[in-house]
Amino acid sequence: MAERERSIHEMLKDAPSLNDSCGAVHTGTEGGSMVIGSSSSHSIGGGGGGIVGTGGVSPFSAPNSLPLRNHSAPTTPMSPISPPSGNGILSPTDSGSGSLIRTSASKIDSLKNWSISTYKCTRQIMLEKLGKSQRTVDSELEAQIEQLRETQRKYLSILRLTRAFSSHFQHVVVTQHALADSFADLAQKNPELQKEFTCNSETQRNLTKNGELLLNALNFFISSVNTLCNKTIDDTLLTIRQYETARIEFDAYRMDLENTKPELTPSAATLEETQRSYAQHKEQYEKLRSDVAVKMQFLDENRIKVMHKQLILLHNAIAAYFSGNAMALESTLKQFNIKLKSPNAVTGSWLEQ
Repeated sequence: MAERERSIHEMLKDAPSLNDSCGAVHTGTEGGSMVIGSSSSHSIGGGGGGIVGTGGVSPFSAPNSLPLRNHSAPTTPMSPISPPSGNGILSPTDSGSGSLIRTSASKIDSLKNWSISTYKCTRQIMLEKLGKSQRTVDSELEAQIEQLRETQRKYLSILRLTRAFSSHFQHVVVTQHALADSFADLAQKNPELQKEFTCNSETQRNLTKNGELLLNALNFFISSVNTLCNKTIDDTLLTIRQYETARIEFDAYRMDLENTKPELTPSAATLEETQRSYAQHKEQYEKLRSDVAVKMQFLDENRIKVMHKQLILLHNAIAAYFSGNAMALESTLKQFNIKLKSPNAVTGSWLEQ
């Protein structure tokens, strides 16, 4: 037994110190540079079988230093972007950013398409003026459009002259009314000429009354022709301007398609895009051409009906006034349902109306 204990004691002497190995584990240092306890020698007590350091400190006690960081291990940087929420659903911030990006991209695409279309149309207009490009011509429709514009110019001239006539005639009526009042006043102050002044006053009053009837007929004529020229015809001309713009765009894309050669086209997608744009603008052009034809047909029918009525009114009213036929003038206004309005009448309050 004594020999066995001596051999074990010799083996323990050859083994490394437990304090050195424990310190290496807890401190992260190599070798035996840090030792816990006052001595590196150990002894084995007989009978107990426990291992106790000579300094009275257990080699398995908690370390007095914090564990060192392993600098050889790679570090993972923290991402500033928050991860998406569970189940793969984006947060409201992510969805808002996505919609903003889509809106910006849509605006950029619209601006790009507008710039390309404007450039092509401007180029087409310049080439047409220089005689280097052929334009699509509908001879029958173009003649009708030119005739409509000429008709509008002539109607506007009639409207301007009628307004001038109405304005001058209104001054005549106002003057006649003032003259009638002056004659009536003089009839009261001059008994020797009372009969003559009274006769002239009544004549001027009758002329004023008939003049107001003619003014009502003139104002009705002016209002109807103004509506025809500046609203009905203008609406058709607006469609015509849209048709002319569509014609320029159609010719511009048609010229692009004609100048596109399959052997020089870099890809089939480019040729397909050109054909698609041409077909789209051709469809738009044909649709507007059909709309213009229909609108001009209805406008012509409406124009004839309106002007037939207004010309009869103007003729009958002027003929009745200057012939002195007051009854015919009144019947003319009643025939066309014209409300009689005196230019010198004072408009009542809204309660009276």
